[in-house]
Amino acid sequence: MRLQGRRALVTGGSRGIGRAIALGLAREGADVAVGCRSARAEAESVVAEIRAMGRRGLVVQGSTARHADAERLVAEAADGFGGLDLLVNNAGILRRTPFLEIAEEEWDAILAVNLKGYFLVAQAAARRMVREGTNGAIVNVSSAGQAVAAPNLTHYCVAKAGVEMLTKQMALELAPHRIRVNAIAPGLIETDMNRADIARDEFRRGRLARIPLGLIGAPEDVVGAVIYLASNEEARLVTGASVFIDAGQTIWGA
Repeated sequence: MRLQGRRALVTGGSRGIGRAIALGLAREGADVAVGCRSARAEAESVVAEIRAMGRRGLVVQGSTARHADAERLVAEAADGFGGLDLLVNNAGILRRTPFLEIAEEEWDAILAVNLKGYFLVAQAAARRMVREGTNGAIVNVSSAGQAVAAPNLTHYCVAKAGVEMLTKQMALELAPHRIRVNAIAPGLIETDMNRADIARDEFRRGRLARIPLGLIGAPEDVVGAVIYLASNEEARLVTGASVFIDAGQTIWGA
């Protein structure tokens, strides 16, 4: 119950890593708003599980890549709970396309959700926290791709590298307001976005060959780090950091 009484918003919380984080925060005592773009039914299912734990839960729906939606997502979460203490920026999309074949529209779409969306939602949440004098925390879900290149993921890795610097900039400028900002950088975590790739023997063998622990993660593997970074007691001196949860993937580099 390290997060008893905390009020959280998790974007992209209807499935995969976001779902695991939303439920993990609720188990530690937080009330959780589950953000989704289109998967309303899945988000409602997560909220039902949150409420079954005795916590408050609600669904907020919209595109994090649009300014008006980002502002509304934060407002609905904060108004629903009477404030906001914690934001987990998690909404993201993935496309595997060779560099020479990436269309401008695809580049824009990846950067809009995976980087711009983090900026928009975090800015809206931070403004609310500052206005209300909240000692808040923001956790950005990045990727090991912020540190190493990967075939056919130019736009994705560039966006995640941007998330790393966005995390540092936010941490620096929000520190006077006692708002901590950190990131987690997962490695190969099996979710709906990559399950078809992992099922292919060639892909699976190639990835495992570059992971020292030889393990593919599950969404639940990242939850502990988020809870730690969200805790104003245990992580009170931690800001601007990226916690790698990658089974050693980045030890060897690209």
